[in-house]
Amino acid sequence: MKKILVPTDFSDHAYQALKVAAQIAKKNGAEITLLHMLELPHQGSDAIGSGHDVPEIMMFKNAAINRLEDLMDDDCLKGLNVTEVIQFELAFNGIMKISEKNNIDLIIMGSHGASGFKEMFIGSNAEKVVRNSGVPVLIIKKDAGEFSVEKFVFASDFTDEIKIPFSKVVSFANKFDAELELVMINTPSSFKPTHVAVEIIKNFASNFSINKHTINIYNDVNVENGILNFADHINADLIGVCTHGRKGIAHFFNGSISEDLVNHSMRPIVTFKI
Repeated sequence: MKKILVPTDFSDHAYQALKVAAQIAKKNGAEITLLHMLELPHQGSDAIGSGHDVPEIMMFKNAAINRLEDLMDDDCLKGLNVTEVIQFELAFNGIMKISEKNNIDLIIMGSHGASGFKEMFIGSNAEKVVRNSGVPVLIIKKDAGEFSVEKFVFASDFTDEIKIPFSKVVSFANKFDAELELVMINTPSSFKPTHVAVEIIKNFASNFSINKHTINIYNDVNVENGILNFADHINADLIGVCTHGRKGIAHFFNGSISEDLVNHSMRPIVTFKI
């Protein structure tokens, strides 16, 4: 966890994400890339040829530079290695490109969530990043003061396909010295007897060196509600899930538990791509 990317639109939610990134960077000796994507109105594939003249573009850029410079002087970043980047591009596209170009280990974003038609037809940049990022994405919803992770809920069906991303989950939990609360959500449509579910998790976890963990089975009407209600029940500090990164028509009809959690949970969410 040596390179952290923090996209910012200068909103309060983005600032909360930056404060969390600063805390994580200080604990892990990491560097931060602070990214602002300059989306011009009616921006096409070429900013210069999209109806804006050069003086207007420079005005937008200079204003963004000034705001980034103010952020760079914030007390939370003192003593850290921080690089600022401004790019003319749609936010999601730019975040993905900068992440790959700079070999980012963790993306930290603020999000206010979404609901209703906005959630269905537009979605947030945080949703899109969660769906597509090959590196873990930590979503921060509100100011939590000091970011500490004592109880880290990880919900899954614990099948073989998540063994590779789960190694990142374990690394994340161990770095924070967190209790990894492994939980399988039992639903009416996918029910397992408790002793069967416990054995599945126990066998799965035995393949990894987890500092501290517990095994939990939680019954609820659906997986999303189960994760949220279990996290509330134990007063978790963080929720983690793996995401398939479904796209297109499959995503429209099936949805994504990770994206629903990004929209609906007020607790921090961290996602790991399968």
